Amino acid sequence: MKHHLGVLFLFAIAVFSCSEGEQQNGNTYDFKQFEVNYPTTEMDTSVSDDYHGEVISDPYRWLEDDNSEQTKAWVNAENQVTNQYLEQIPYRDAIQKRLKDFWNYERYNAPFKKGDFFYFFKNDGLQNQAVMYRLPDLNGTPEVALDPNTFSEDGTASLTSHAFSKDGKYLAYQVSEGGSDWVTIKVKNMETGENLPDAVEWVKFSDISWSGDGFFYSRYPAPEGGDKLVAKNEFHKVYFHKLNTSQDQDELVYEDKNNPQRNFYTKTVGGESLLAVSGVESTSGNALFVKPLDAPGGKFQAIVPAYENGDFVVVYADNGKMLVHTNYNAPNWRLVEIDINQPGEDSWVDVLAETPDVLQSAKVMGGKLVAKYLHNVTSEIKVFSLDGKQLGDVELPGIGTVRELEGEKDGDIAFFEFESFTQPLSIYQFDLKTFQTSLWKKPSLDFDSDLYETKQIWYDSKDGTKIPMFIVHKKGLKLDGTAPTLLYGYGGFDISILPGFNVDRLSMMPIFLENNGVAAVANIRGGGEFGSKWHWDGTKEKKQNVFDDFIAAAEYLIAEKYTSSEKLTIYGRSNGGLLVGACMTQRPDLYQVALPAVGVLDMLRYHQFTIGWAWATDYGRSDDPDAFKYLKAYSPLHNIKDNAYPATMITTADHDDRVVPAHSFKFAANLQAHQQGEAPALIRIETSAGHGAGKPTSKKIQEGADLIAFSFWNTKSDIIYDDLKD
Repeated sequence: MKHHLGVLFLFAIAVFSCSEGEQQNGNTYDFKQFEVNYPTTEMDTSVSDDYHGEVISDPYRWLEDDNSEQTKAWVNAENQVTNQYLEQIPYRDAIQKRLKDFWNYERYNAPFKKGDFFYFFKNDGLQNQAVMYRLPDLNGTPEVALDPNTFSEDGTASLTSHAFSKDGKYLAYQVSEGGSDWVTIKVKNMETGENLPDAVEWVKFSDISWSGDGFFYSRYPAPEGGDKLVAKNEFHKVYFHKLNTSQDQDELVYEDKNNPQRNFYTKTVGGESLLAVSGVESTSGNALFVKPLDAPGGKFQAIVPAYENGDFVVVYADNGKMLVHTNYNAPNWRLVEIDINQPGEDSWVDVLAETPDVLQSAKVMGGKLVAKYLHNVTSEIKVFSLDGKQLGDVELPGIGTVRELEGEKDGDIAFFEFESFTQPLSIYQFDLKTFQTSLWKKPSLDFDSDLYETKQIWYDSKDGTKIPMFIVHKKGLKLDGTAPTLLYGYGGFDISILPGFNVDRLSMMPIFLENNGVAAVANIRGGGEFGSKWHWDGTKEKKQNVFDDFIAAAEYLIAEKYTSSEKLTIYGRSNGGLLVGACMTQRPDLYQVALPAVGVLDMLRYHQFTIGWAWATDYGRSDDPDAFKYLKAYSPLHNIKDNAYPATMITTADHDDRVVPAHSFKFAANLQAHQQGEAPALIRIETSAGHGAGKPTSKKIQEGADLIAFSFWNTKSDIIYDDLKD
């Protein structure tokens, strides 16, 4: 979710080659449904809420208290049932072995220059966390700069973000414990290798913005008692921390006492001469304030005082003027120049005007503007002068996705990360004068892209809107409706789900492909693939469009005989978990397996927990009479009734303080109470893990294997991994 309020949940895919002429191995399993005895879940029928005259019962409200002994006992009992079920699937271990094998290759991120060194992240393959390395030059020998694997013995502590001081001497970095959004900021002297005593705590949804001998950051007041994972987050404030001082000496820089549900993010620009503060009330729209730092007594000035008219992201500043990336009056985004001394809209100058393609980002590199565009859900890079004259294009290796762009404002070279459906994340270097590219790092793994094909098709949604979908499968696959198929979607918060290969995102798909299956991603409304209008057409009273788009994707795959209802699995995370929950309750006949992960499933109370209130721009809130009507109409928790639902495995984590596990707990309890027939309704609750960011590799492999095994077993699908069995 944007503005650091959620985790970007991007699509990724990778595949392994198989021997020529490979067929299903002929194994025939007794695909019986295992007996499941769910724990008894107490229903407190006395708990209810009055929503605008309509009383809604909430008998599982007690599961919202994840610190109670009763809830802990329920979690243990549910996990025991789920583990017993999974242990009976004969090829579960074989899938985990193959998945572990698949993860075991070197993965790099684009290098960036700080001080006298180039820095980059690398994971050797099965490391729980990627390690930061540095090089004196690009041909030098790398040395470890920071190893997050040393933060904890089990790999559950992770690095969430970092920022170097202007001279590269100091590194400030955020550490999360167990996947929580709460982080502690620590500081390392990169010249001596020593850690400073500084420890800035109770930080959440914060940038680190250096200025001289310290940095700006944002935090909430320390939560009371044991409610740190569920308590509502309010009264975000901006502070300045000076190095080698205690946190209680930090200077309060910015706050809004009258609006507790506003968050503030910082950025220093113009060579640390200007502090920009972005204020947000939700996941879309922000106000923008700036304060000069190079003159004593400088005060904040409102550049954009409104909170709801659009998104404004400061890209660059120099000589009193800022370049701002915005979708204000430009659904496909544009880049405008704003004079700090004359910030009125009448004085704005379009540097990069809006085009039919979405302008995803723009950075100043080598004295030029390097812009990333999205054309029909694939990336393009264009280079412009600082006044907006196009100078050329950067040739990409193919049709795919550019992730990060890294380069210095006055440097000669830059780097970008590129991946496609058939190419793992690779790093390319390009010359900022000639725009010529060369490969810097490409992972080596057992893969033959020629075995697979990717299609982008367009299908009709319920209201006639054309929706794009990527479909990947083995070349020559017989389309007879028998292929196990994984359909993935998200559809929210202006987030684009782009073609990619990154194993860290979605590791289930290659297993489907290796086993003569199909992987599909529907670019449904609510996302940002086609600009702000595409986003807004999947929000609030139009949220049903998102579910209709996804249902239509499933119907297309069945009608075109890629798969059948008996072979189809749907999967989504966070807002995508809401997508799966809504679609499985609206059309339970359409899918065989449903996998709602860390989902927003109680749409009447989501805003009561942690940062949930910030999602109201997309969802609306139940305390609004009009919003209550459409929220109740699709809220997954409130639309379960006696019915035969797909085989379902809900996944969540005990340290998820983004989408609190109560959503999944209550949904699981209600689903188990109403499930008809033999299909299981299970919940898998990860311990010492959060919403997803920073989850150790070992846990990702275990979870992925369980989801795949559950899906294959319930779609009665064989696997080809007999040689990996014990």
